Amino acid sequence: MSDIVGRAAPVGVIEALLDDAIAGQGSALVLRGEAGIGKSVLLDRAIGTARGRGMRVLRVAGVQAEGQIPYAGLDHLLRPLRPVVAAASSPYRRAIDVLDLLSRREEPVLLAIEDAHWLDDATWETLTLLCRRIESDRVAVVMAVRDGEDIDRRLSVAALRELRLEPLSPEDAGTLLDRTAPDLLAALRARVLDEAAGNPLGLVELGSAAARSGSAALLPSSLPLTTRVEQTFGGLVADLPPLTRDLLLIAALNDGANLDETLAAARVMTGAPVPAEAIQPAVTARLVTVDEQYDLRFRHPLLRSALRQQAPPGRRRRVHAALAETLSGSPQREVWHRASAASGPDETLARELTKAAQRAADGQAVSIALAAVDRAVQLSQDPSERARRQLWALHLTHEQGDIAGIRQRMGDIDETALRPAERARLAWIRDSYAGGAWTGPERTLGYADLVESMLRAGDPELATQSMMDVALRVWFSNVPPPIRDRFVEVTLRLPADDPRRIGILALVAPVEYGAAGLDEMRRLVDRTDLPPTWRNELANAARAVGAFDLAATFAMSAAGELRAQGRIGTLSQALVAAAAAYAGMGDARTALPLALECIALAEEVGQPMWAVGAGLMAALADALRGDTVSARQRADVAERVFSAARRFPMLSGVQRARGVAALAEGHAEDAFRQLMRAFDPEDPAYHGHQRTLLLGHLAEAAMLGGFLDELAPVVAELEPIAAQSGSPALRVGLGFARAVLTGDYAAALAGDLTAWPFDRARLQLFHGASLRRSYRAAESRPLLRAAADTFDALGAAPWADRARAELRATGEARRGPAGAIDALTPQEQQIVRLAADGLSNREIGERLFLSPRTVSTHLYRIYPKLNVRSRAELARILDPPAPG
Repeated sequence: MSDIVGRAAPVGVIEALLDDAIAGQGSALVLRGEAGIGKSVLLDRAIGTARGRGMRVLRVAGVQAEGQIPYAGLDHLLRPLRPVVAAASSPYRRAIDVLDLLSRREEPVLLAIEDAHWLDDATWETLTLLCRRIESDRVAVVMAVRDGEDIDRRLSVAALRELRLEPLSPEDAGTLLDRTAPDLLAALRARVLDEAAGNPLGLVELGSAAARSGSAALLPSSLPLTTRVEQTFGGLVADLPPLTRDLLLIAALNDGANLDETLAAARVMTGAPVPAEAIQPAVTARLVTVDEQYDLRFRHPLLRSALRQQAPPGRRRRVHAALAETLSGSPQREVWHRASAASGPDETLARELTKAAQRAADGQAVSIALAAVDRAVQLSQDPSERARRQLWALHLTHEQGDIAGIRQRMGDIDETALRPAERARLAWIRDSYAGGAWTGPERTLGYADLVESMLRAGDPELATQSMMDVALRVWFSNVPPPIRDRFVEVTLRLPADDPRRIGILALVAPVEYGAAGLDEMRRLVDRTDLPPTWRNELANAARAVGAFDLAATFAMSAAGELRAQGRIGTLSQALVAAAAAYAGMGDARTALPLALECIALAEEVGQPMWAVGAGLMAALADALRGDTVSARQRADVAERVFSAARRFPMLSGVQRARGVAALAEGHAEDAFRQLMRAFDPEDPAYHGHQRTLLLGHLAEAAMLGGFLDELAPVVAELEPIAAQSGSPALRVGLGFARAVLTGDYAAALAGDLTAWPFDRARLQLFHGASLRRSYRAAESRPLLRAAADTFDALGAAPWADRARAELRATGEARRGPAGAIDALTPQEQQIVRLAADGLSNREIGERLFLSPRTVSTHLYRIYPKLNVRSRAELARILDPPAPG
């Protein structure tokens, strides 16, 4: 394989990438640079090297004409494998499906993508997600992109390794030109070198043109190099027969590469059969190639763009119309070419695209639906229909979790063309994504009026969804009674048979409607027919009233379906709800991986506030585990964000994490003061509802620090609230608080603590310690053993250590666990838990957006660390013992 002039270093990087993939450590590389800088040559070199080393090569070139057709590029890339990849998948789901497909092959795989900047959005998102998920997979990806602002934005989000190609040095440029045009006169050679400025394609094409026609072939140097090279290509095309030129234009505008499609469209345009031989002059001129599958490929993307730019608009529309007629058997492609052929607004076509979008949305193909509705907006003639389609596109963008896209679309909508209920919905979305303060009572109260306007307009579904969207905000905003009552008044006007209504009531008025909400949610928790978005919302409602076991069930079942559908924007919300529920139950080992997964996804799709919220749940889990440095760092980050946004009631979560961290360190006074801030109405961190979730920790700090006199009035204030709300968390917290105030731990332990392992173990610890101090060591030991075992199972190491210290004081030595589980990374811990639950590698990969091969590699490394050999042994070491 001949050397590429001046590119030894990039060739070395690419060869190392391929070697790593063959060895089982896949990765991706983006080749960047201006047009003609040599990306295609290096990509071809990568393909040749990969084939020479036994790799399967799949390649695709982004096509500007198909940039609006979702997954067009991905479908072309995978066509040689004939894969079964669900059409309804989102980019996230497809990325894992494709990675699974590739990693199951016997031979390693190279994905070679040329002109990736022209890939449709869905393909781009899928491939970049795949690149970030490659770990122990024998897959390499090389993507070539042209410089530009659009690709800068795309790559800033993609976070992939880049290799920028710079112009050739003067010496290398001279070498390449001499190879291409060895007999140029010195003056002409100097001019070509000067105008090409180290650009390899410029050197080759301008040098060849100069060799054929002398200086007359060189266009004015005032024109950009890209334009001059494109026009050089255009000159080559001009020498071809007319029918060949027609075929090249059709191929340039076709979203597929198949030569037979191009010939069929040419027949439609000319009205006569067109033989395959008509393309041969372009092949002979080395402008295109036709492979064994009769796929036509352009020698260089600049030729494709030159053909498009030189064709008059009317001619381009006729080509698209011919392609639409040819592709009548492929409805999705056909409608896009019809849309491209449209010469102006076309309400009929807009309605067809809207229907296509609805079908795609119903099948959870959100990317396809969004692209179709966007084009429908462009073709809309009716202003009100256009605005409604824009609003729908805004909602679909929200489903995808695309914050930048949401903000852009909000400014494009003409709200004067919307109905009152739709204007209300738009107003809420604008405020939700404005990034400013939202906890003020006056700002919050306005949403009740907006929802009421939706009801008056006869749109109860929009009203219910909108109220559900704002209900969690109302809970976090800690609104005063008049505003709470106003939300209750409007909520009671929503359809009574809608399961979301009780969830809304539980969020906006958890004391007044908590008991009724719990009864209804217990009836709903096993309903498999509820959409995952509803179950996610009910998880938040259950968490708000302190029913953490219900919240975990709702959230985890929702997360499973949302993962399968790839609805990452909503999935991150379900994950933080699940993490909060498990952290509330003291299960640090389950909570932390969920929180970290949420942080990663929320940051990936641009949901910073959800990432911060998940960070607080990770802080609480860290505190329970005894990693107090990490807990405080995460709490500090959340405090800065919430304070800057004036979301002061959310600071109660910060105080919760700090208080538990202080408890873990044995600093009882600090813990009590930190937690009491959430109970003090004069403190910015006060939260009337959050305090019902913190009482157990506050009571522990009060007992250890000698603050029982301050604890007593808090307990007295919360007793009637517990009776009215039925909050399980408050019931359990009050049981512990009464026990530390009275010394009667047995009464608290007699209650139903099935769903509260941490709280039961804490009662056992304090009861056992009390018995030991009363010289009843024999009675204390079973309690302390059970407490230590449960704390170990939950990952609450500081509390487990205290239980063992109490046991030693009774004369019984008890060794702690080896700690191998806690030494694993959070991702490894999550894989271990799922494997112990009996999930296959494929099922684990689907949960965590990893390939089965990567899961298998993780387990191969984990087993020796834990000294186990099977999933059954994993289950035994993870299964918490029954409380004693």
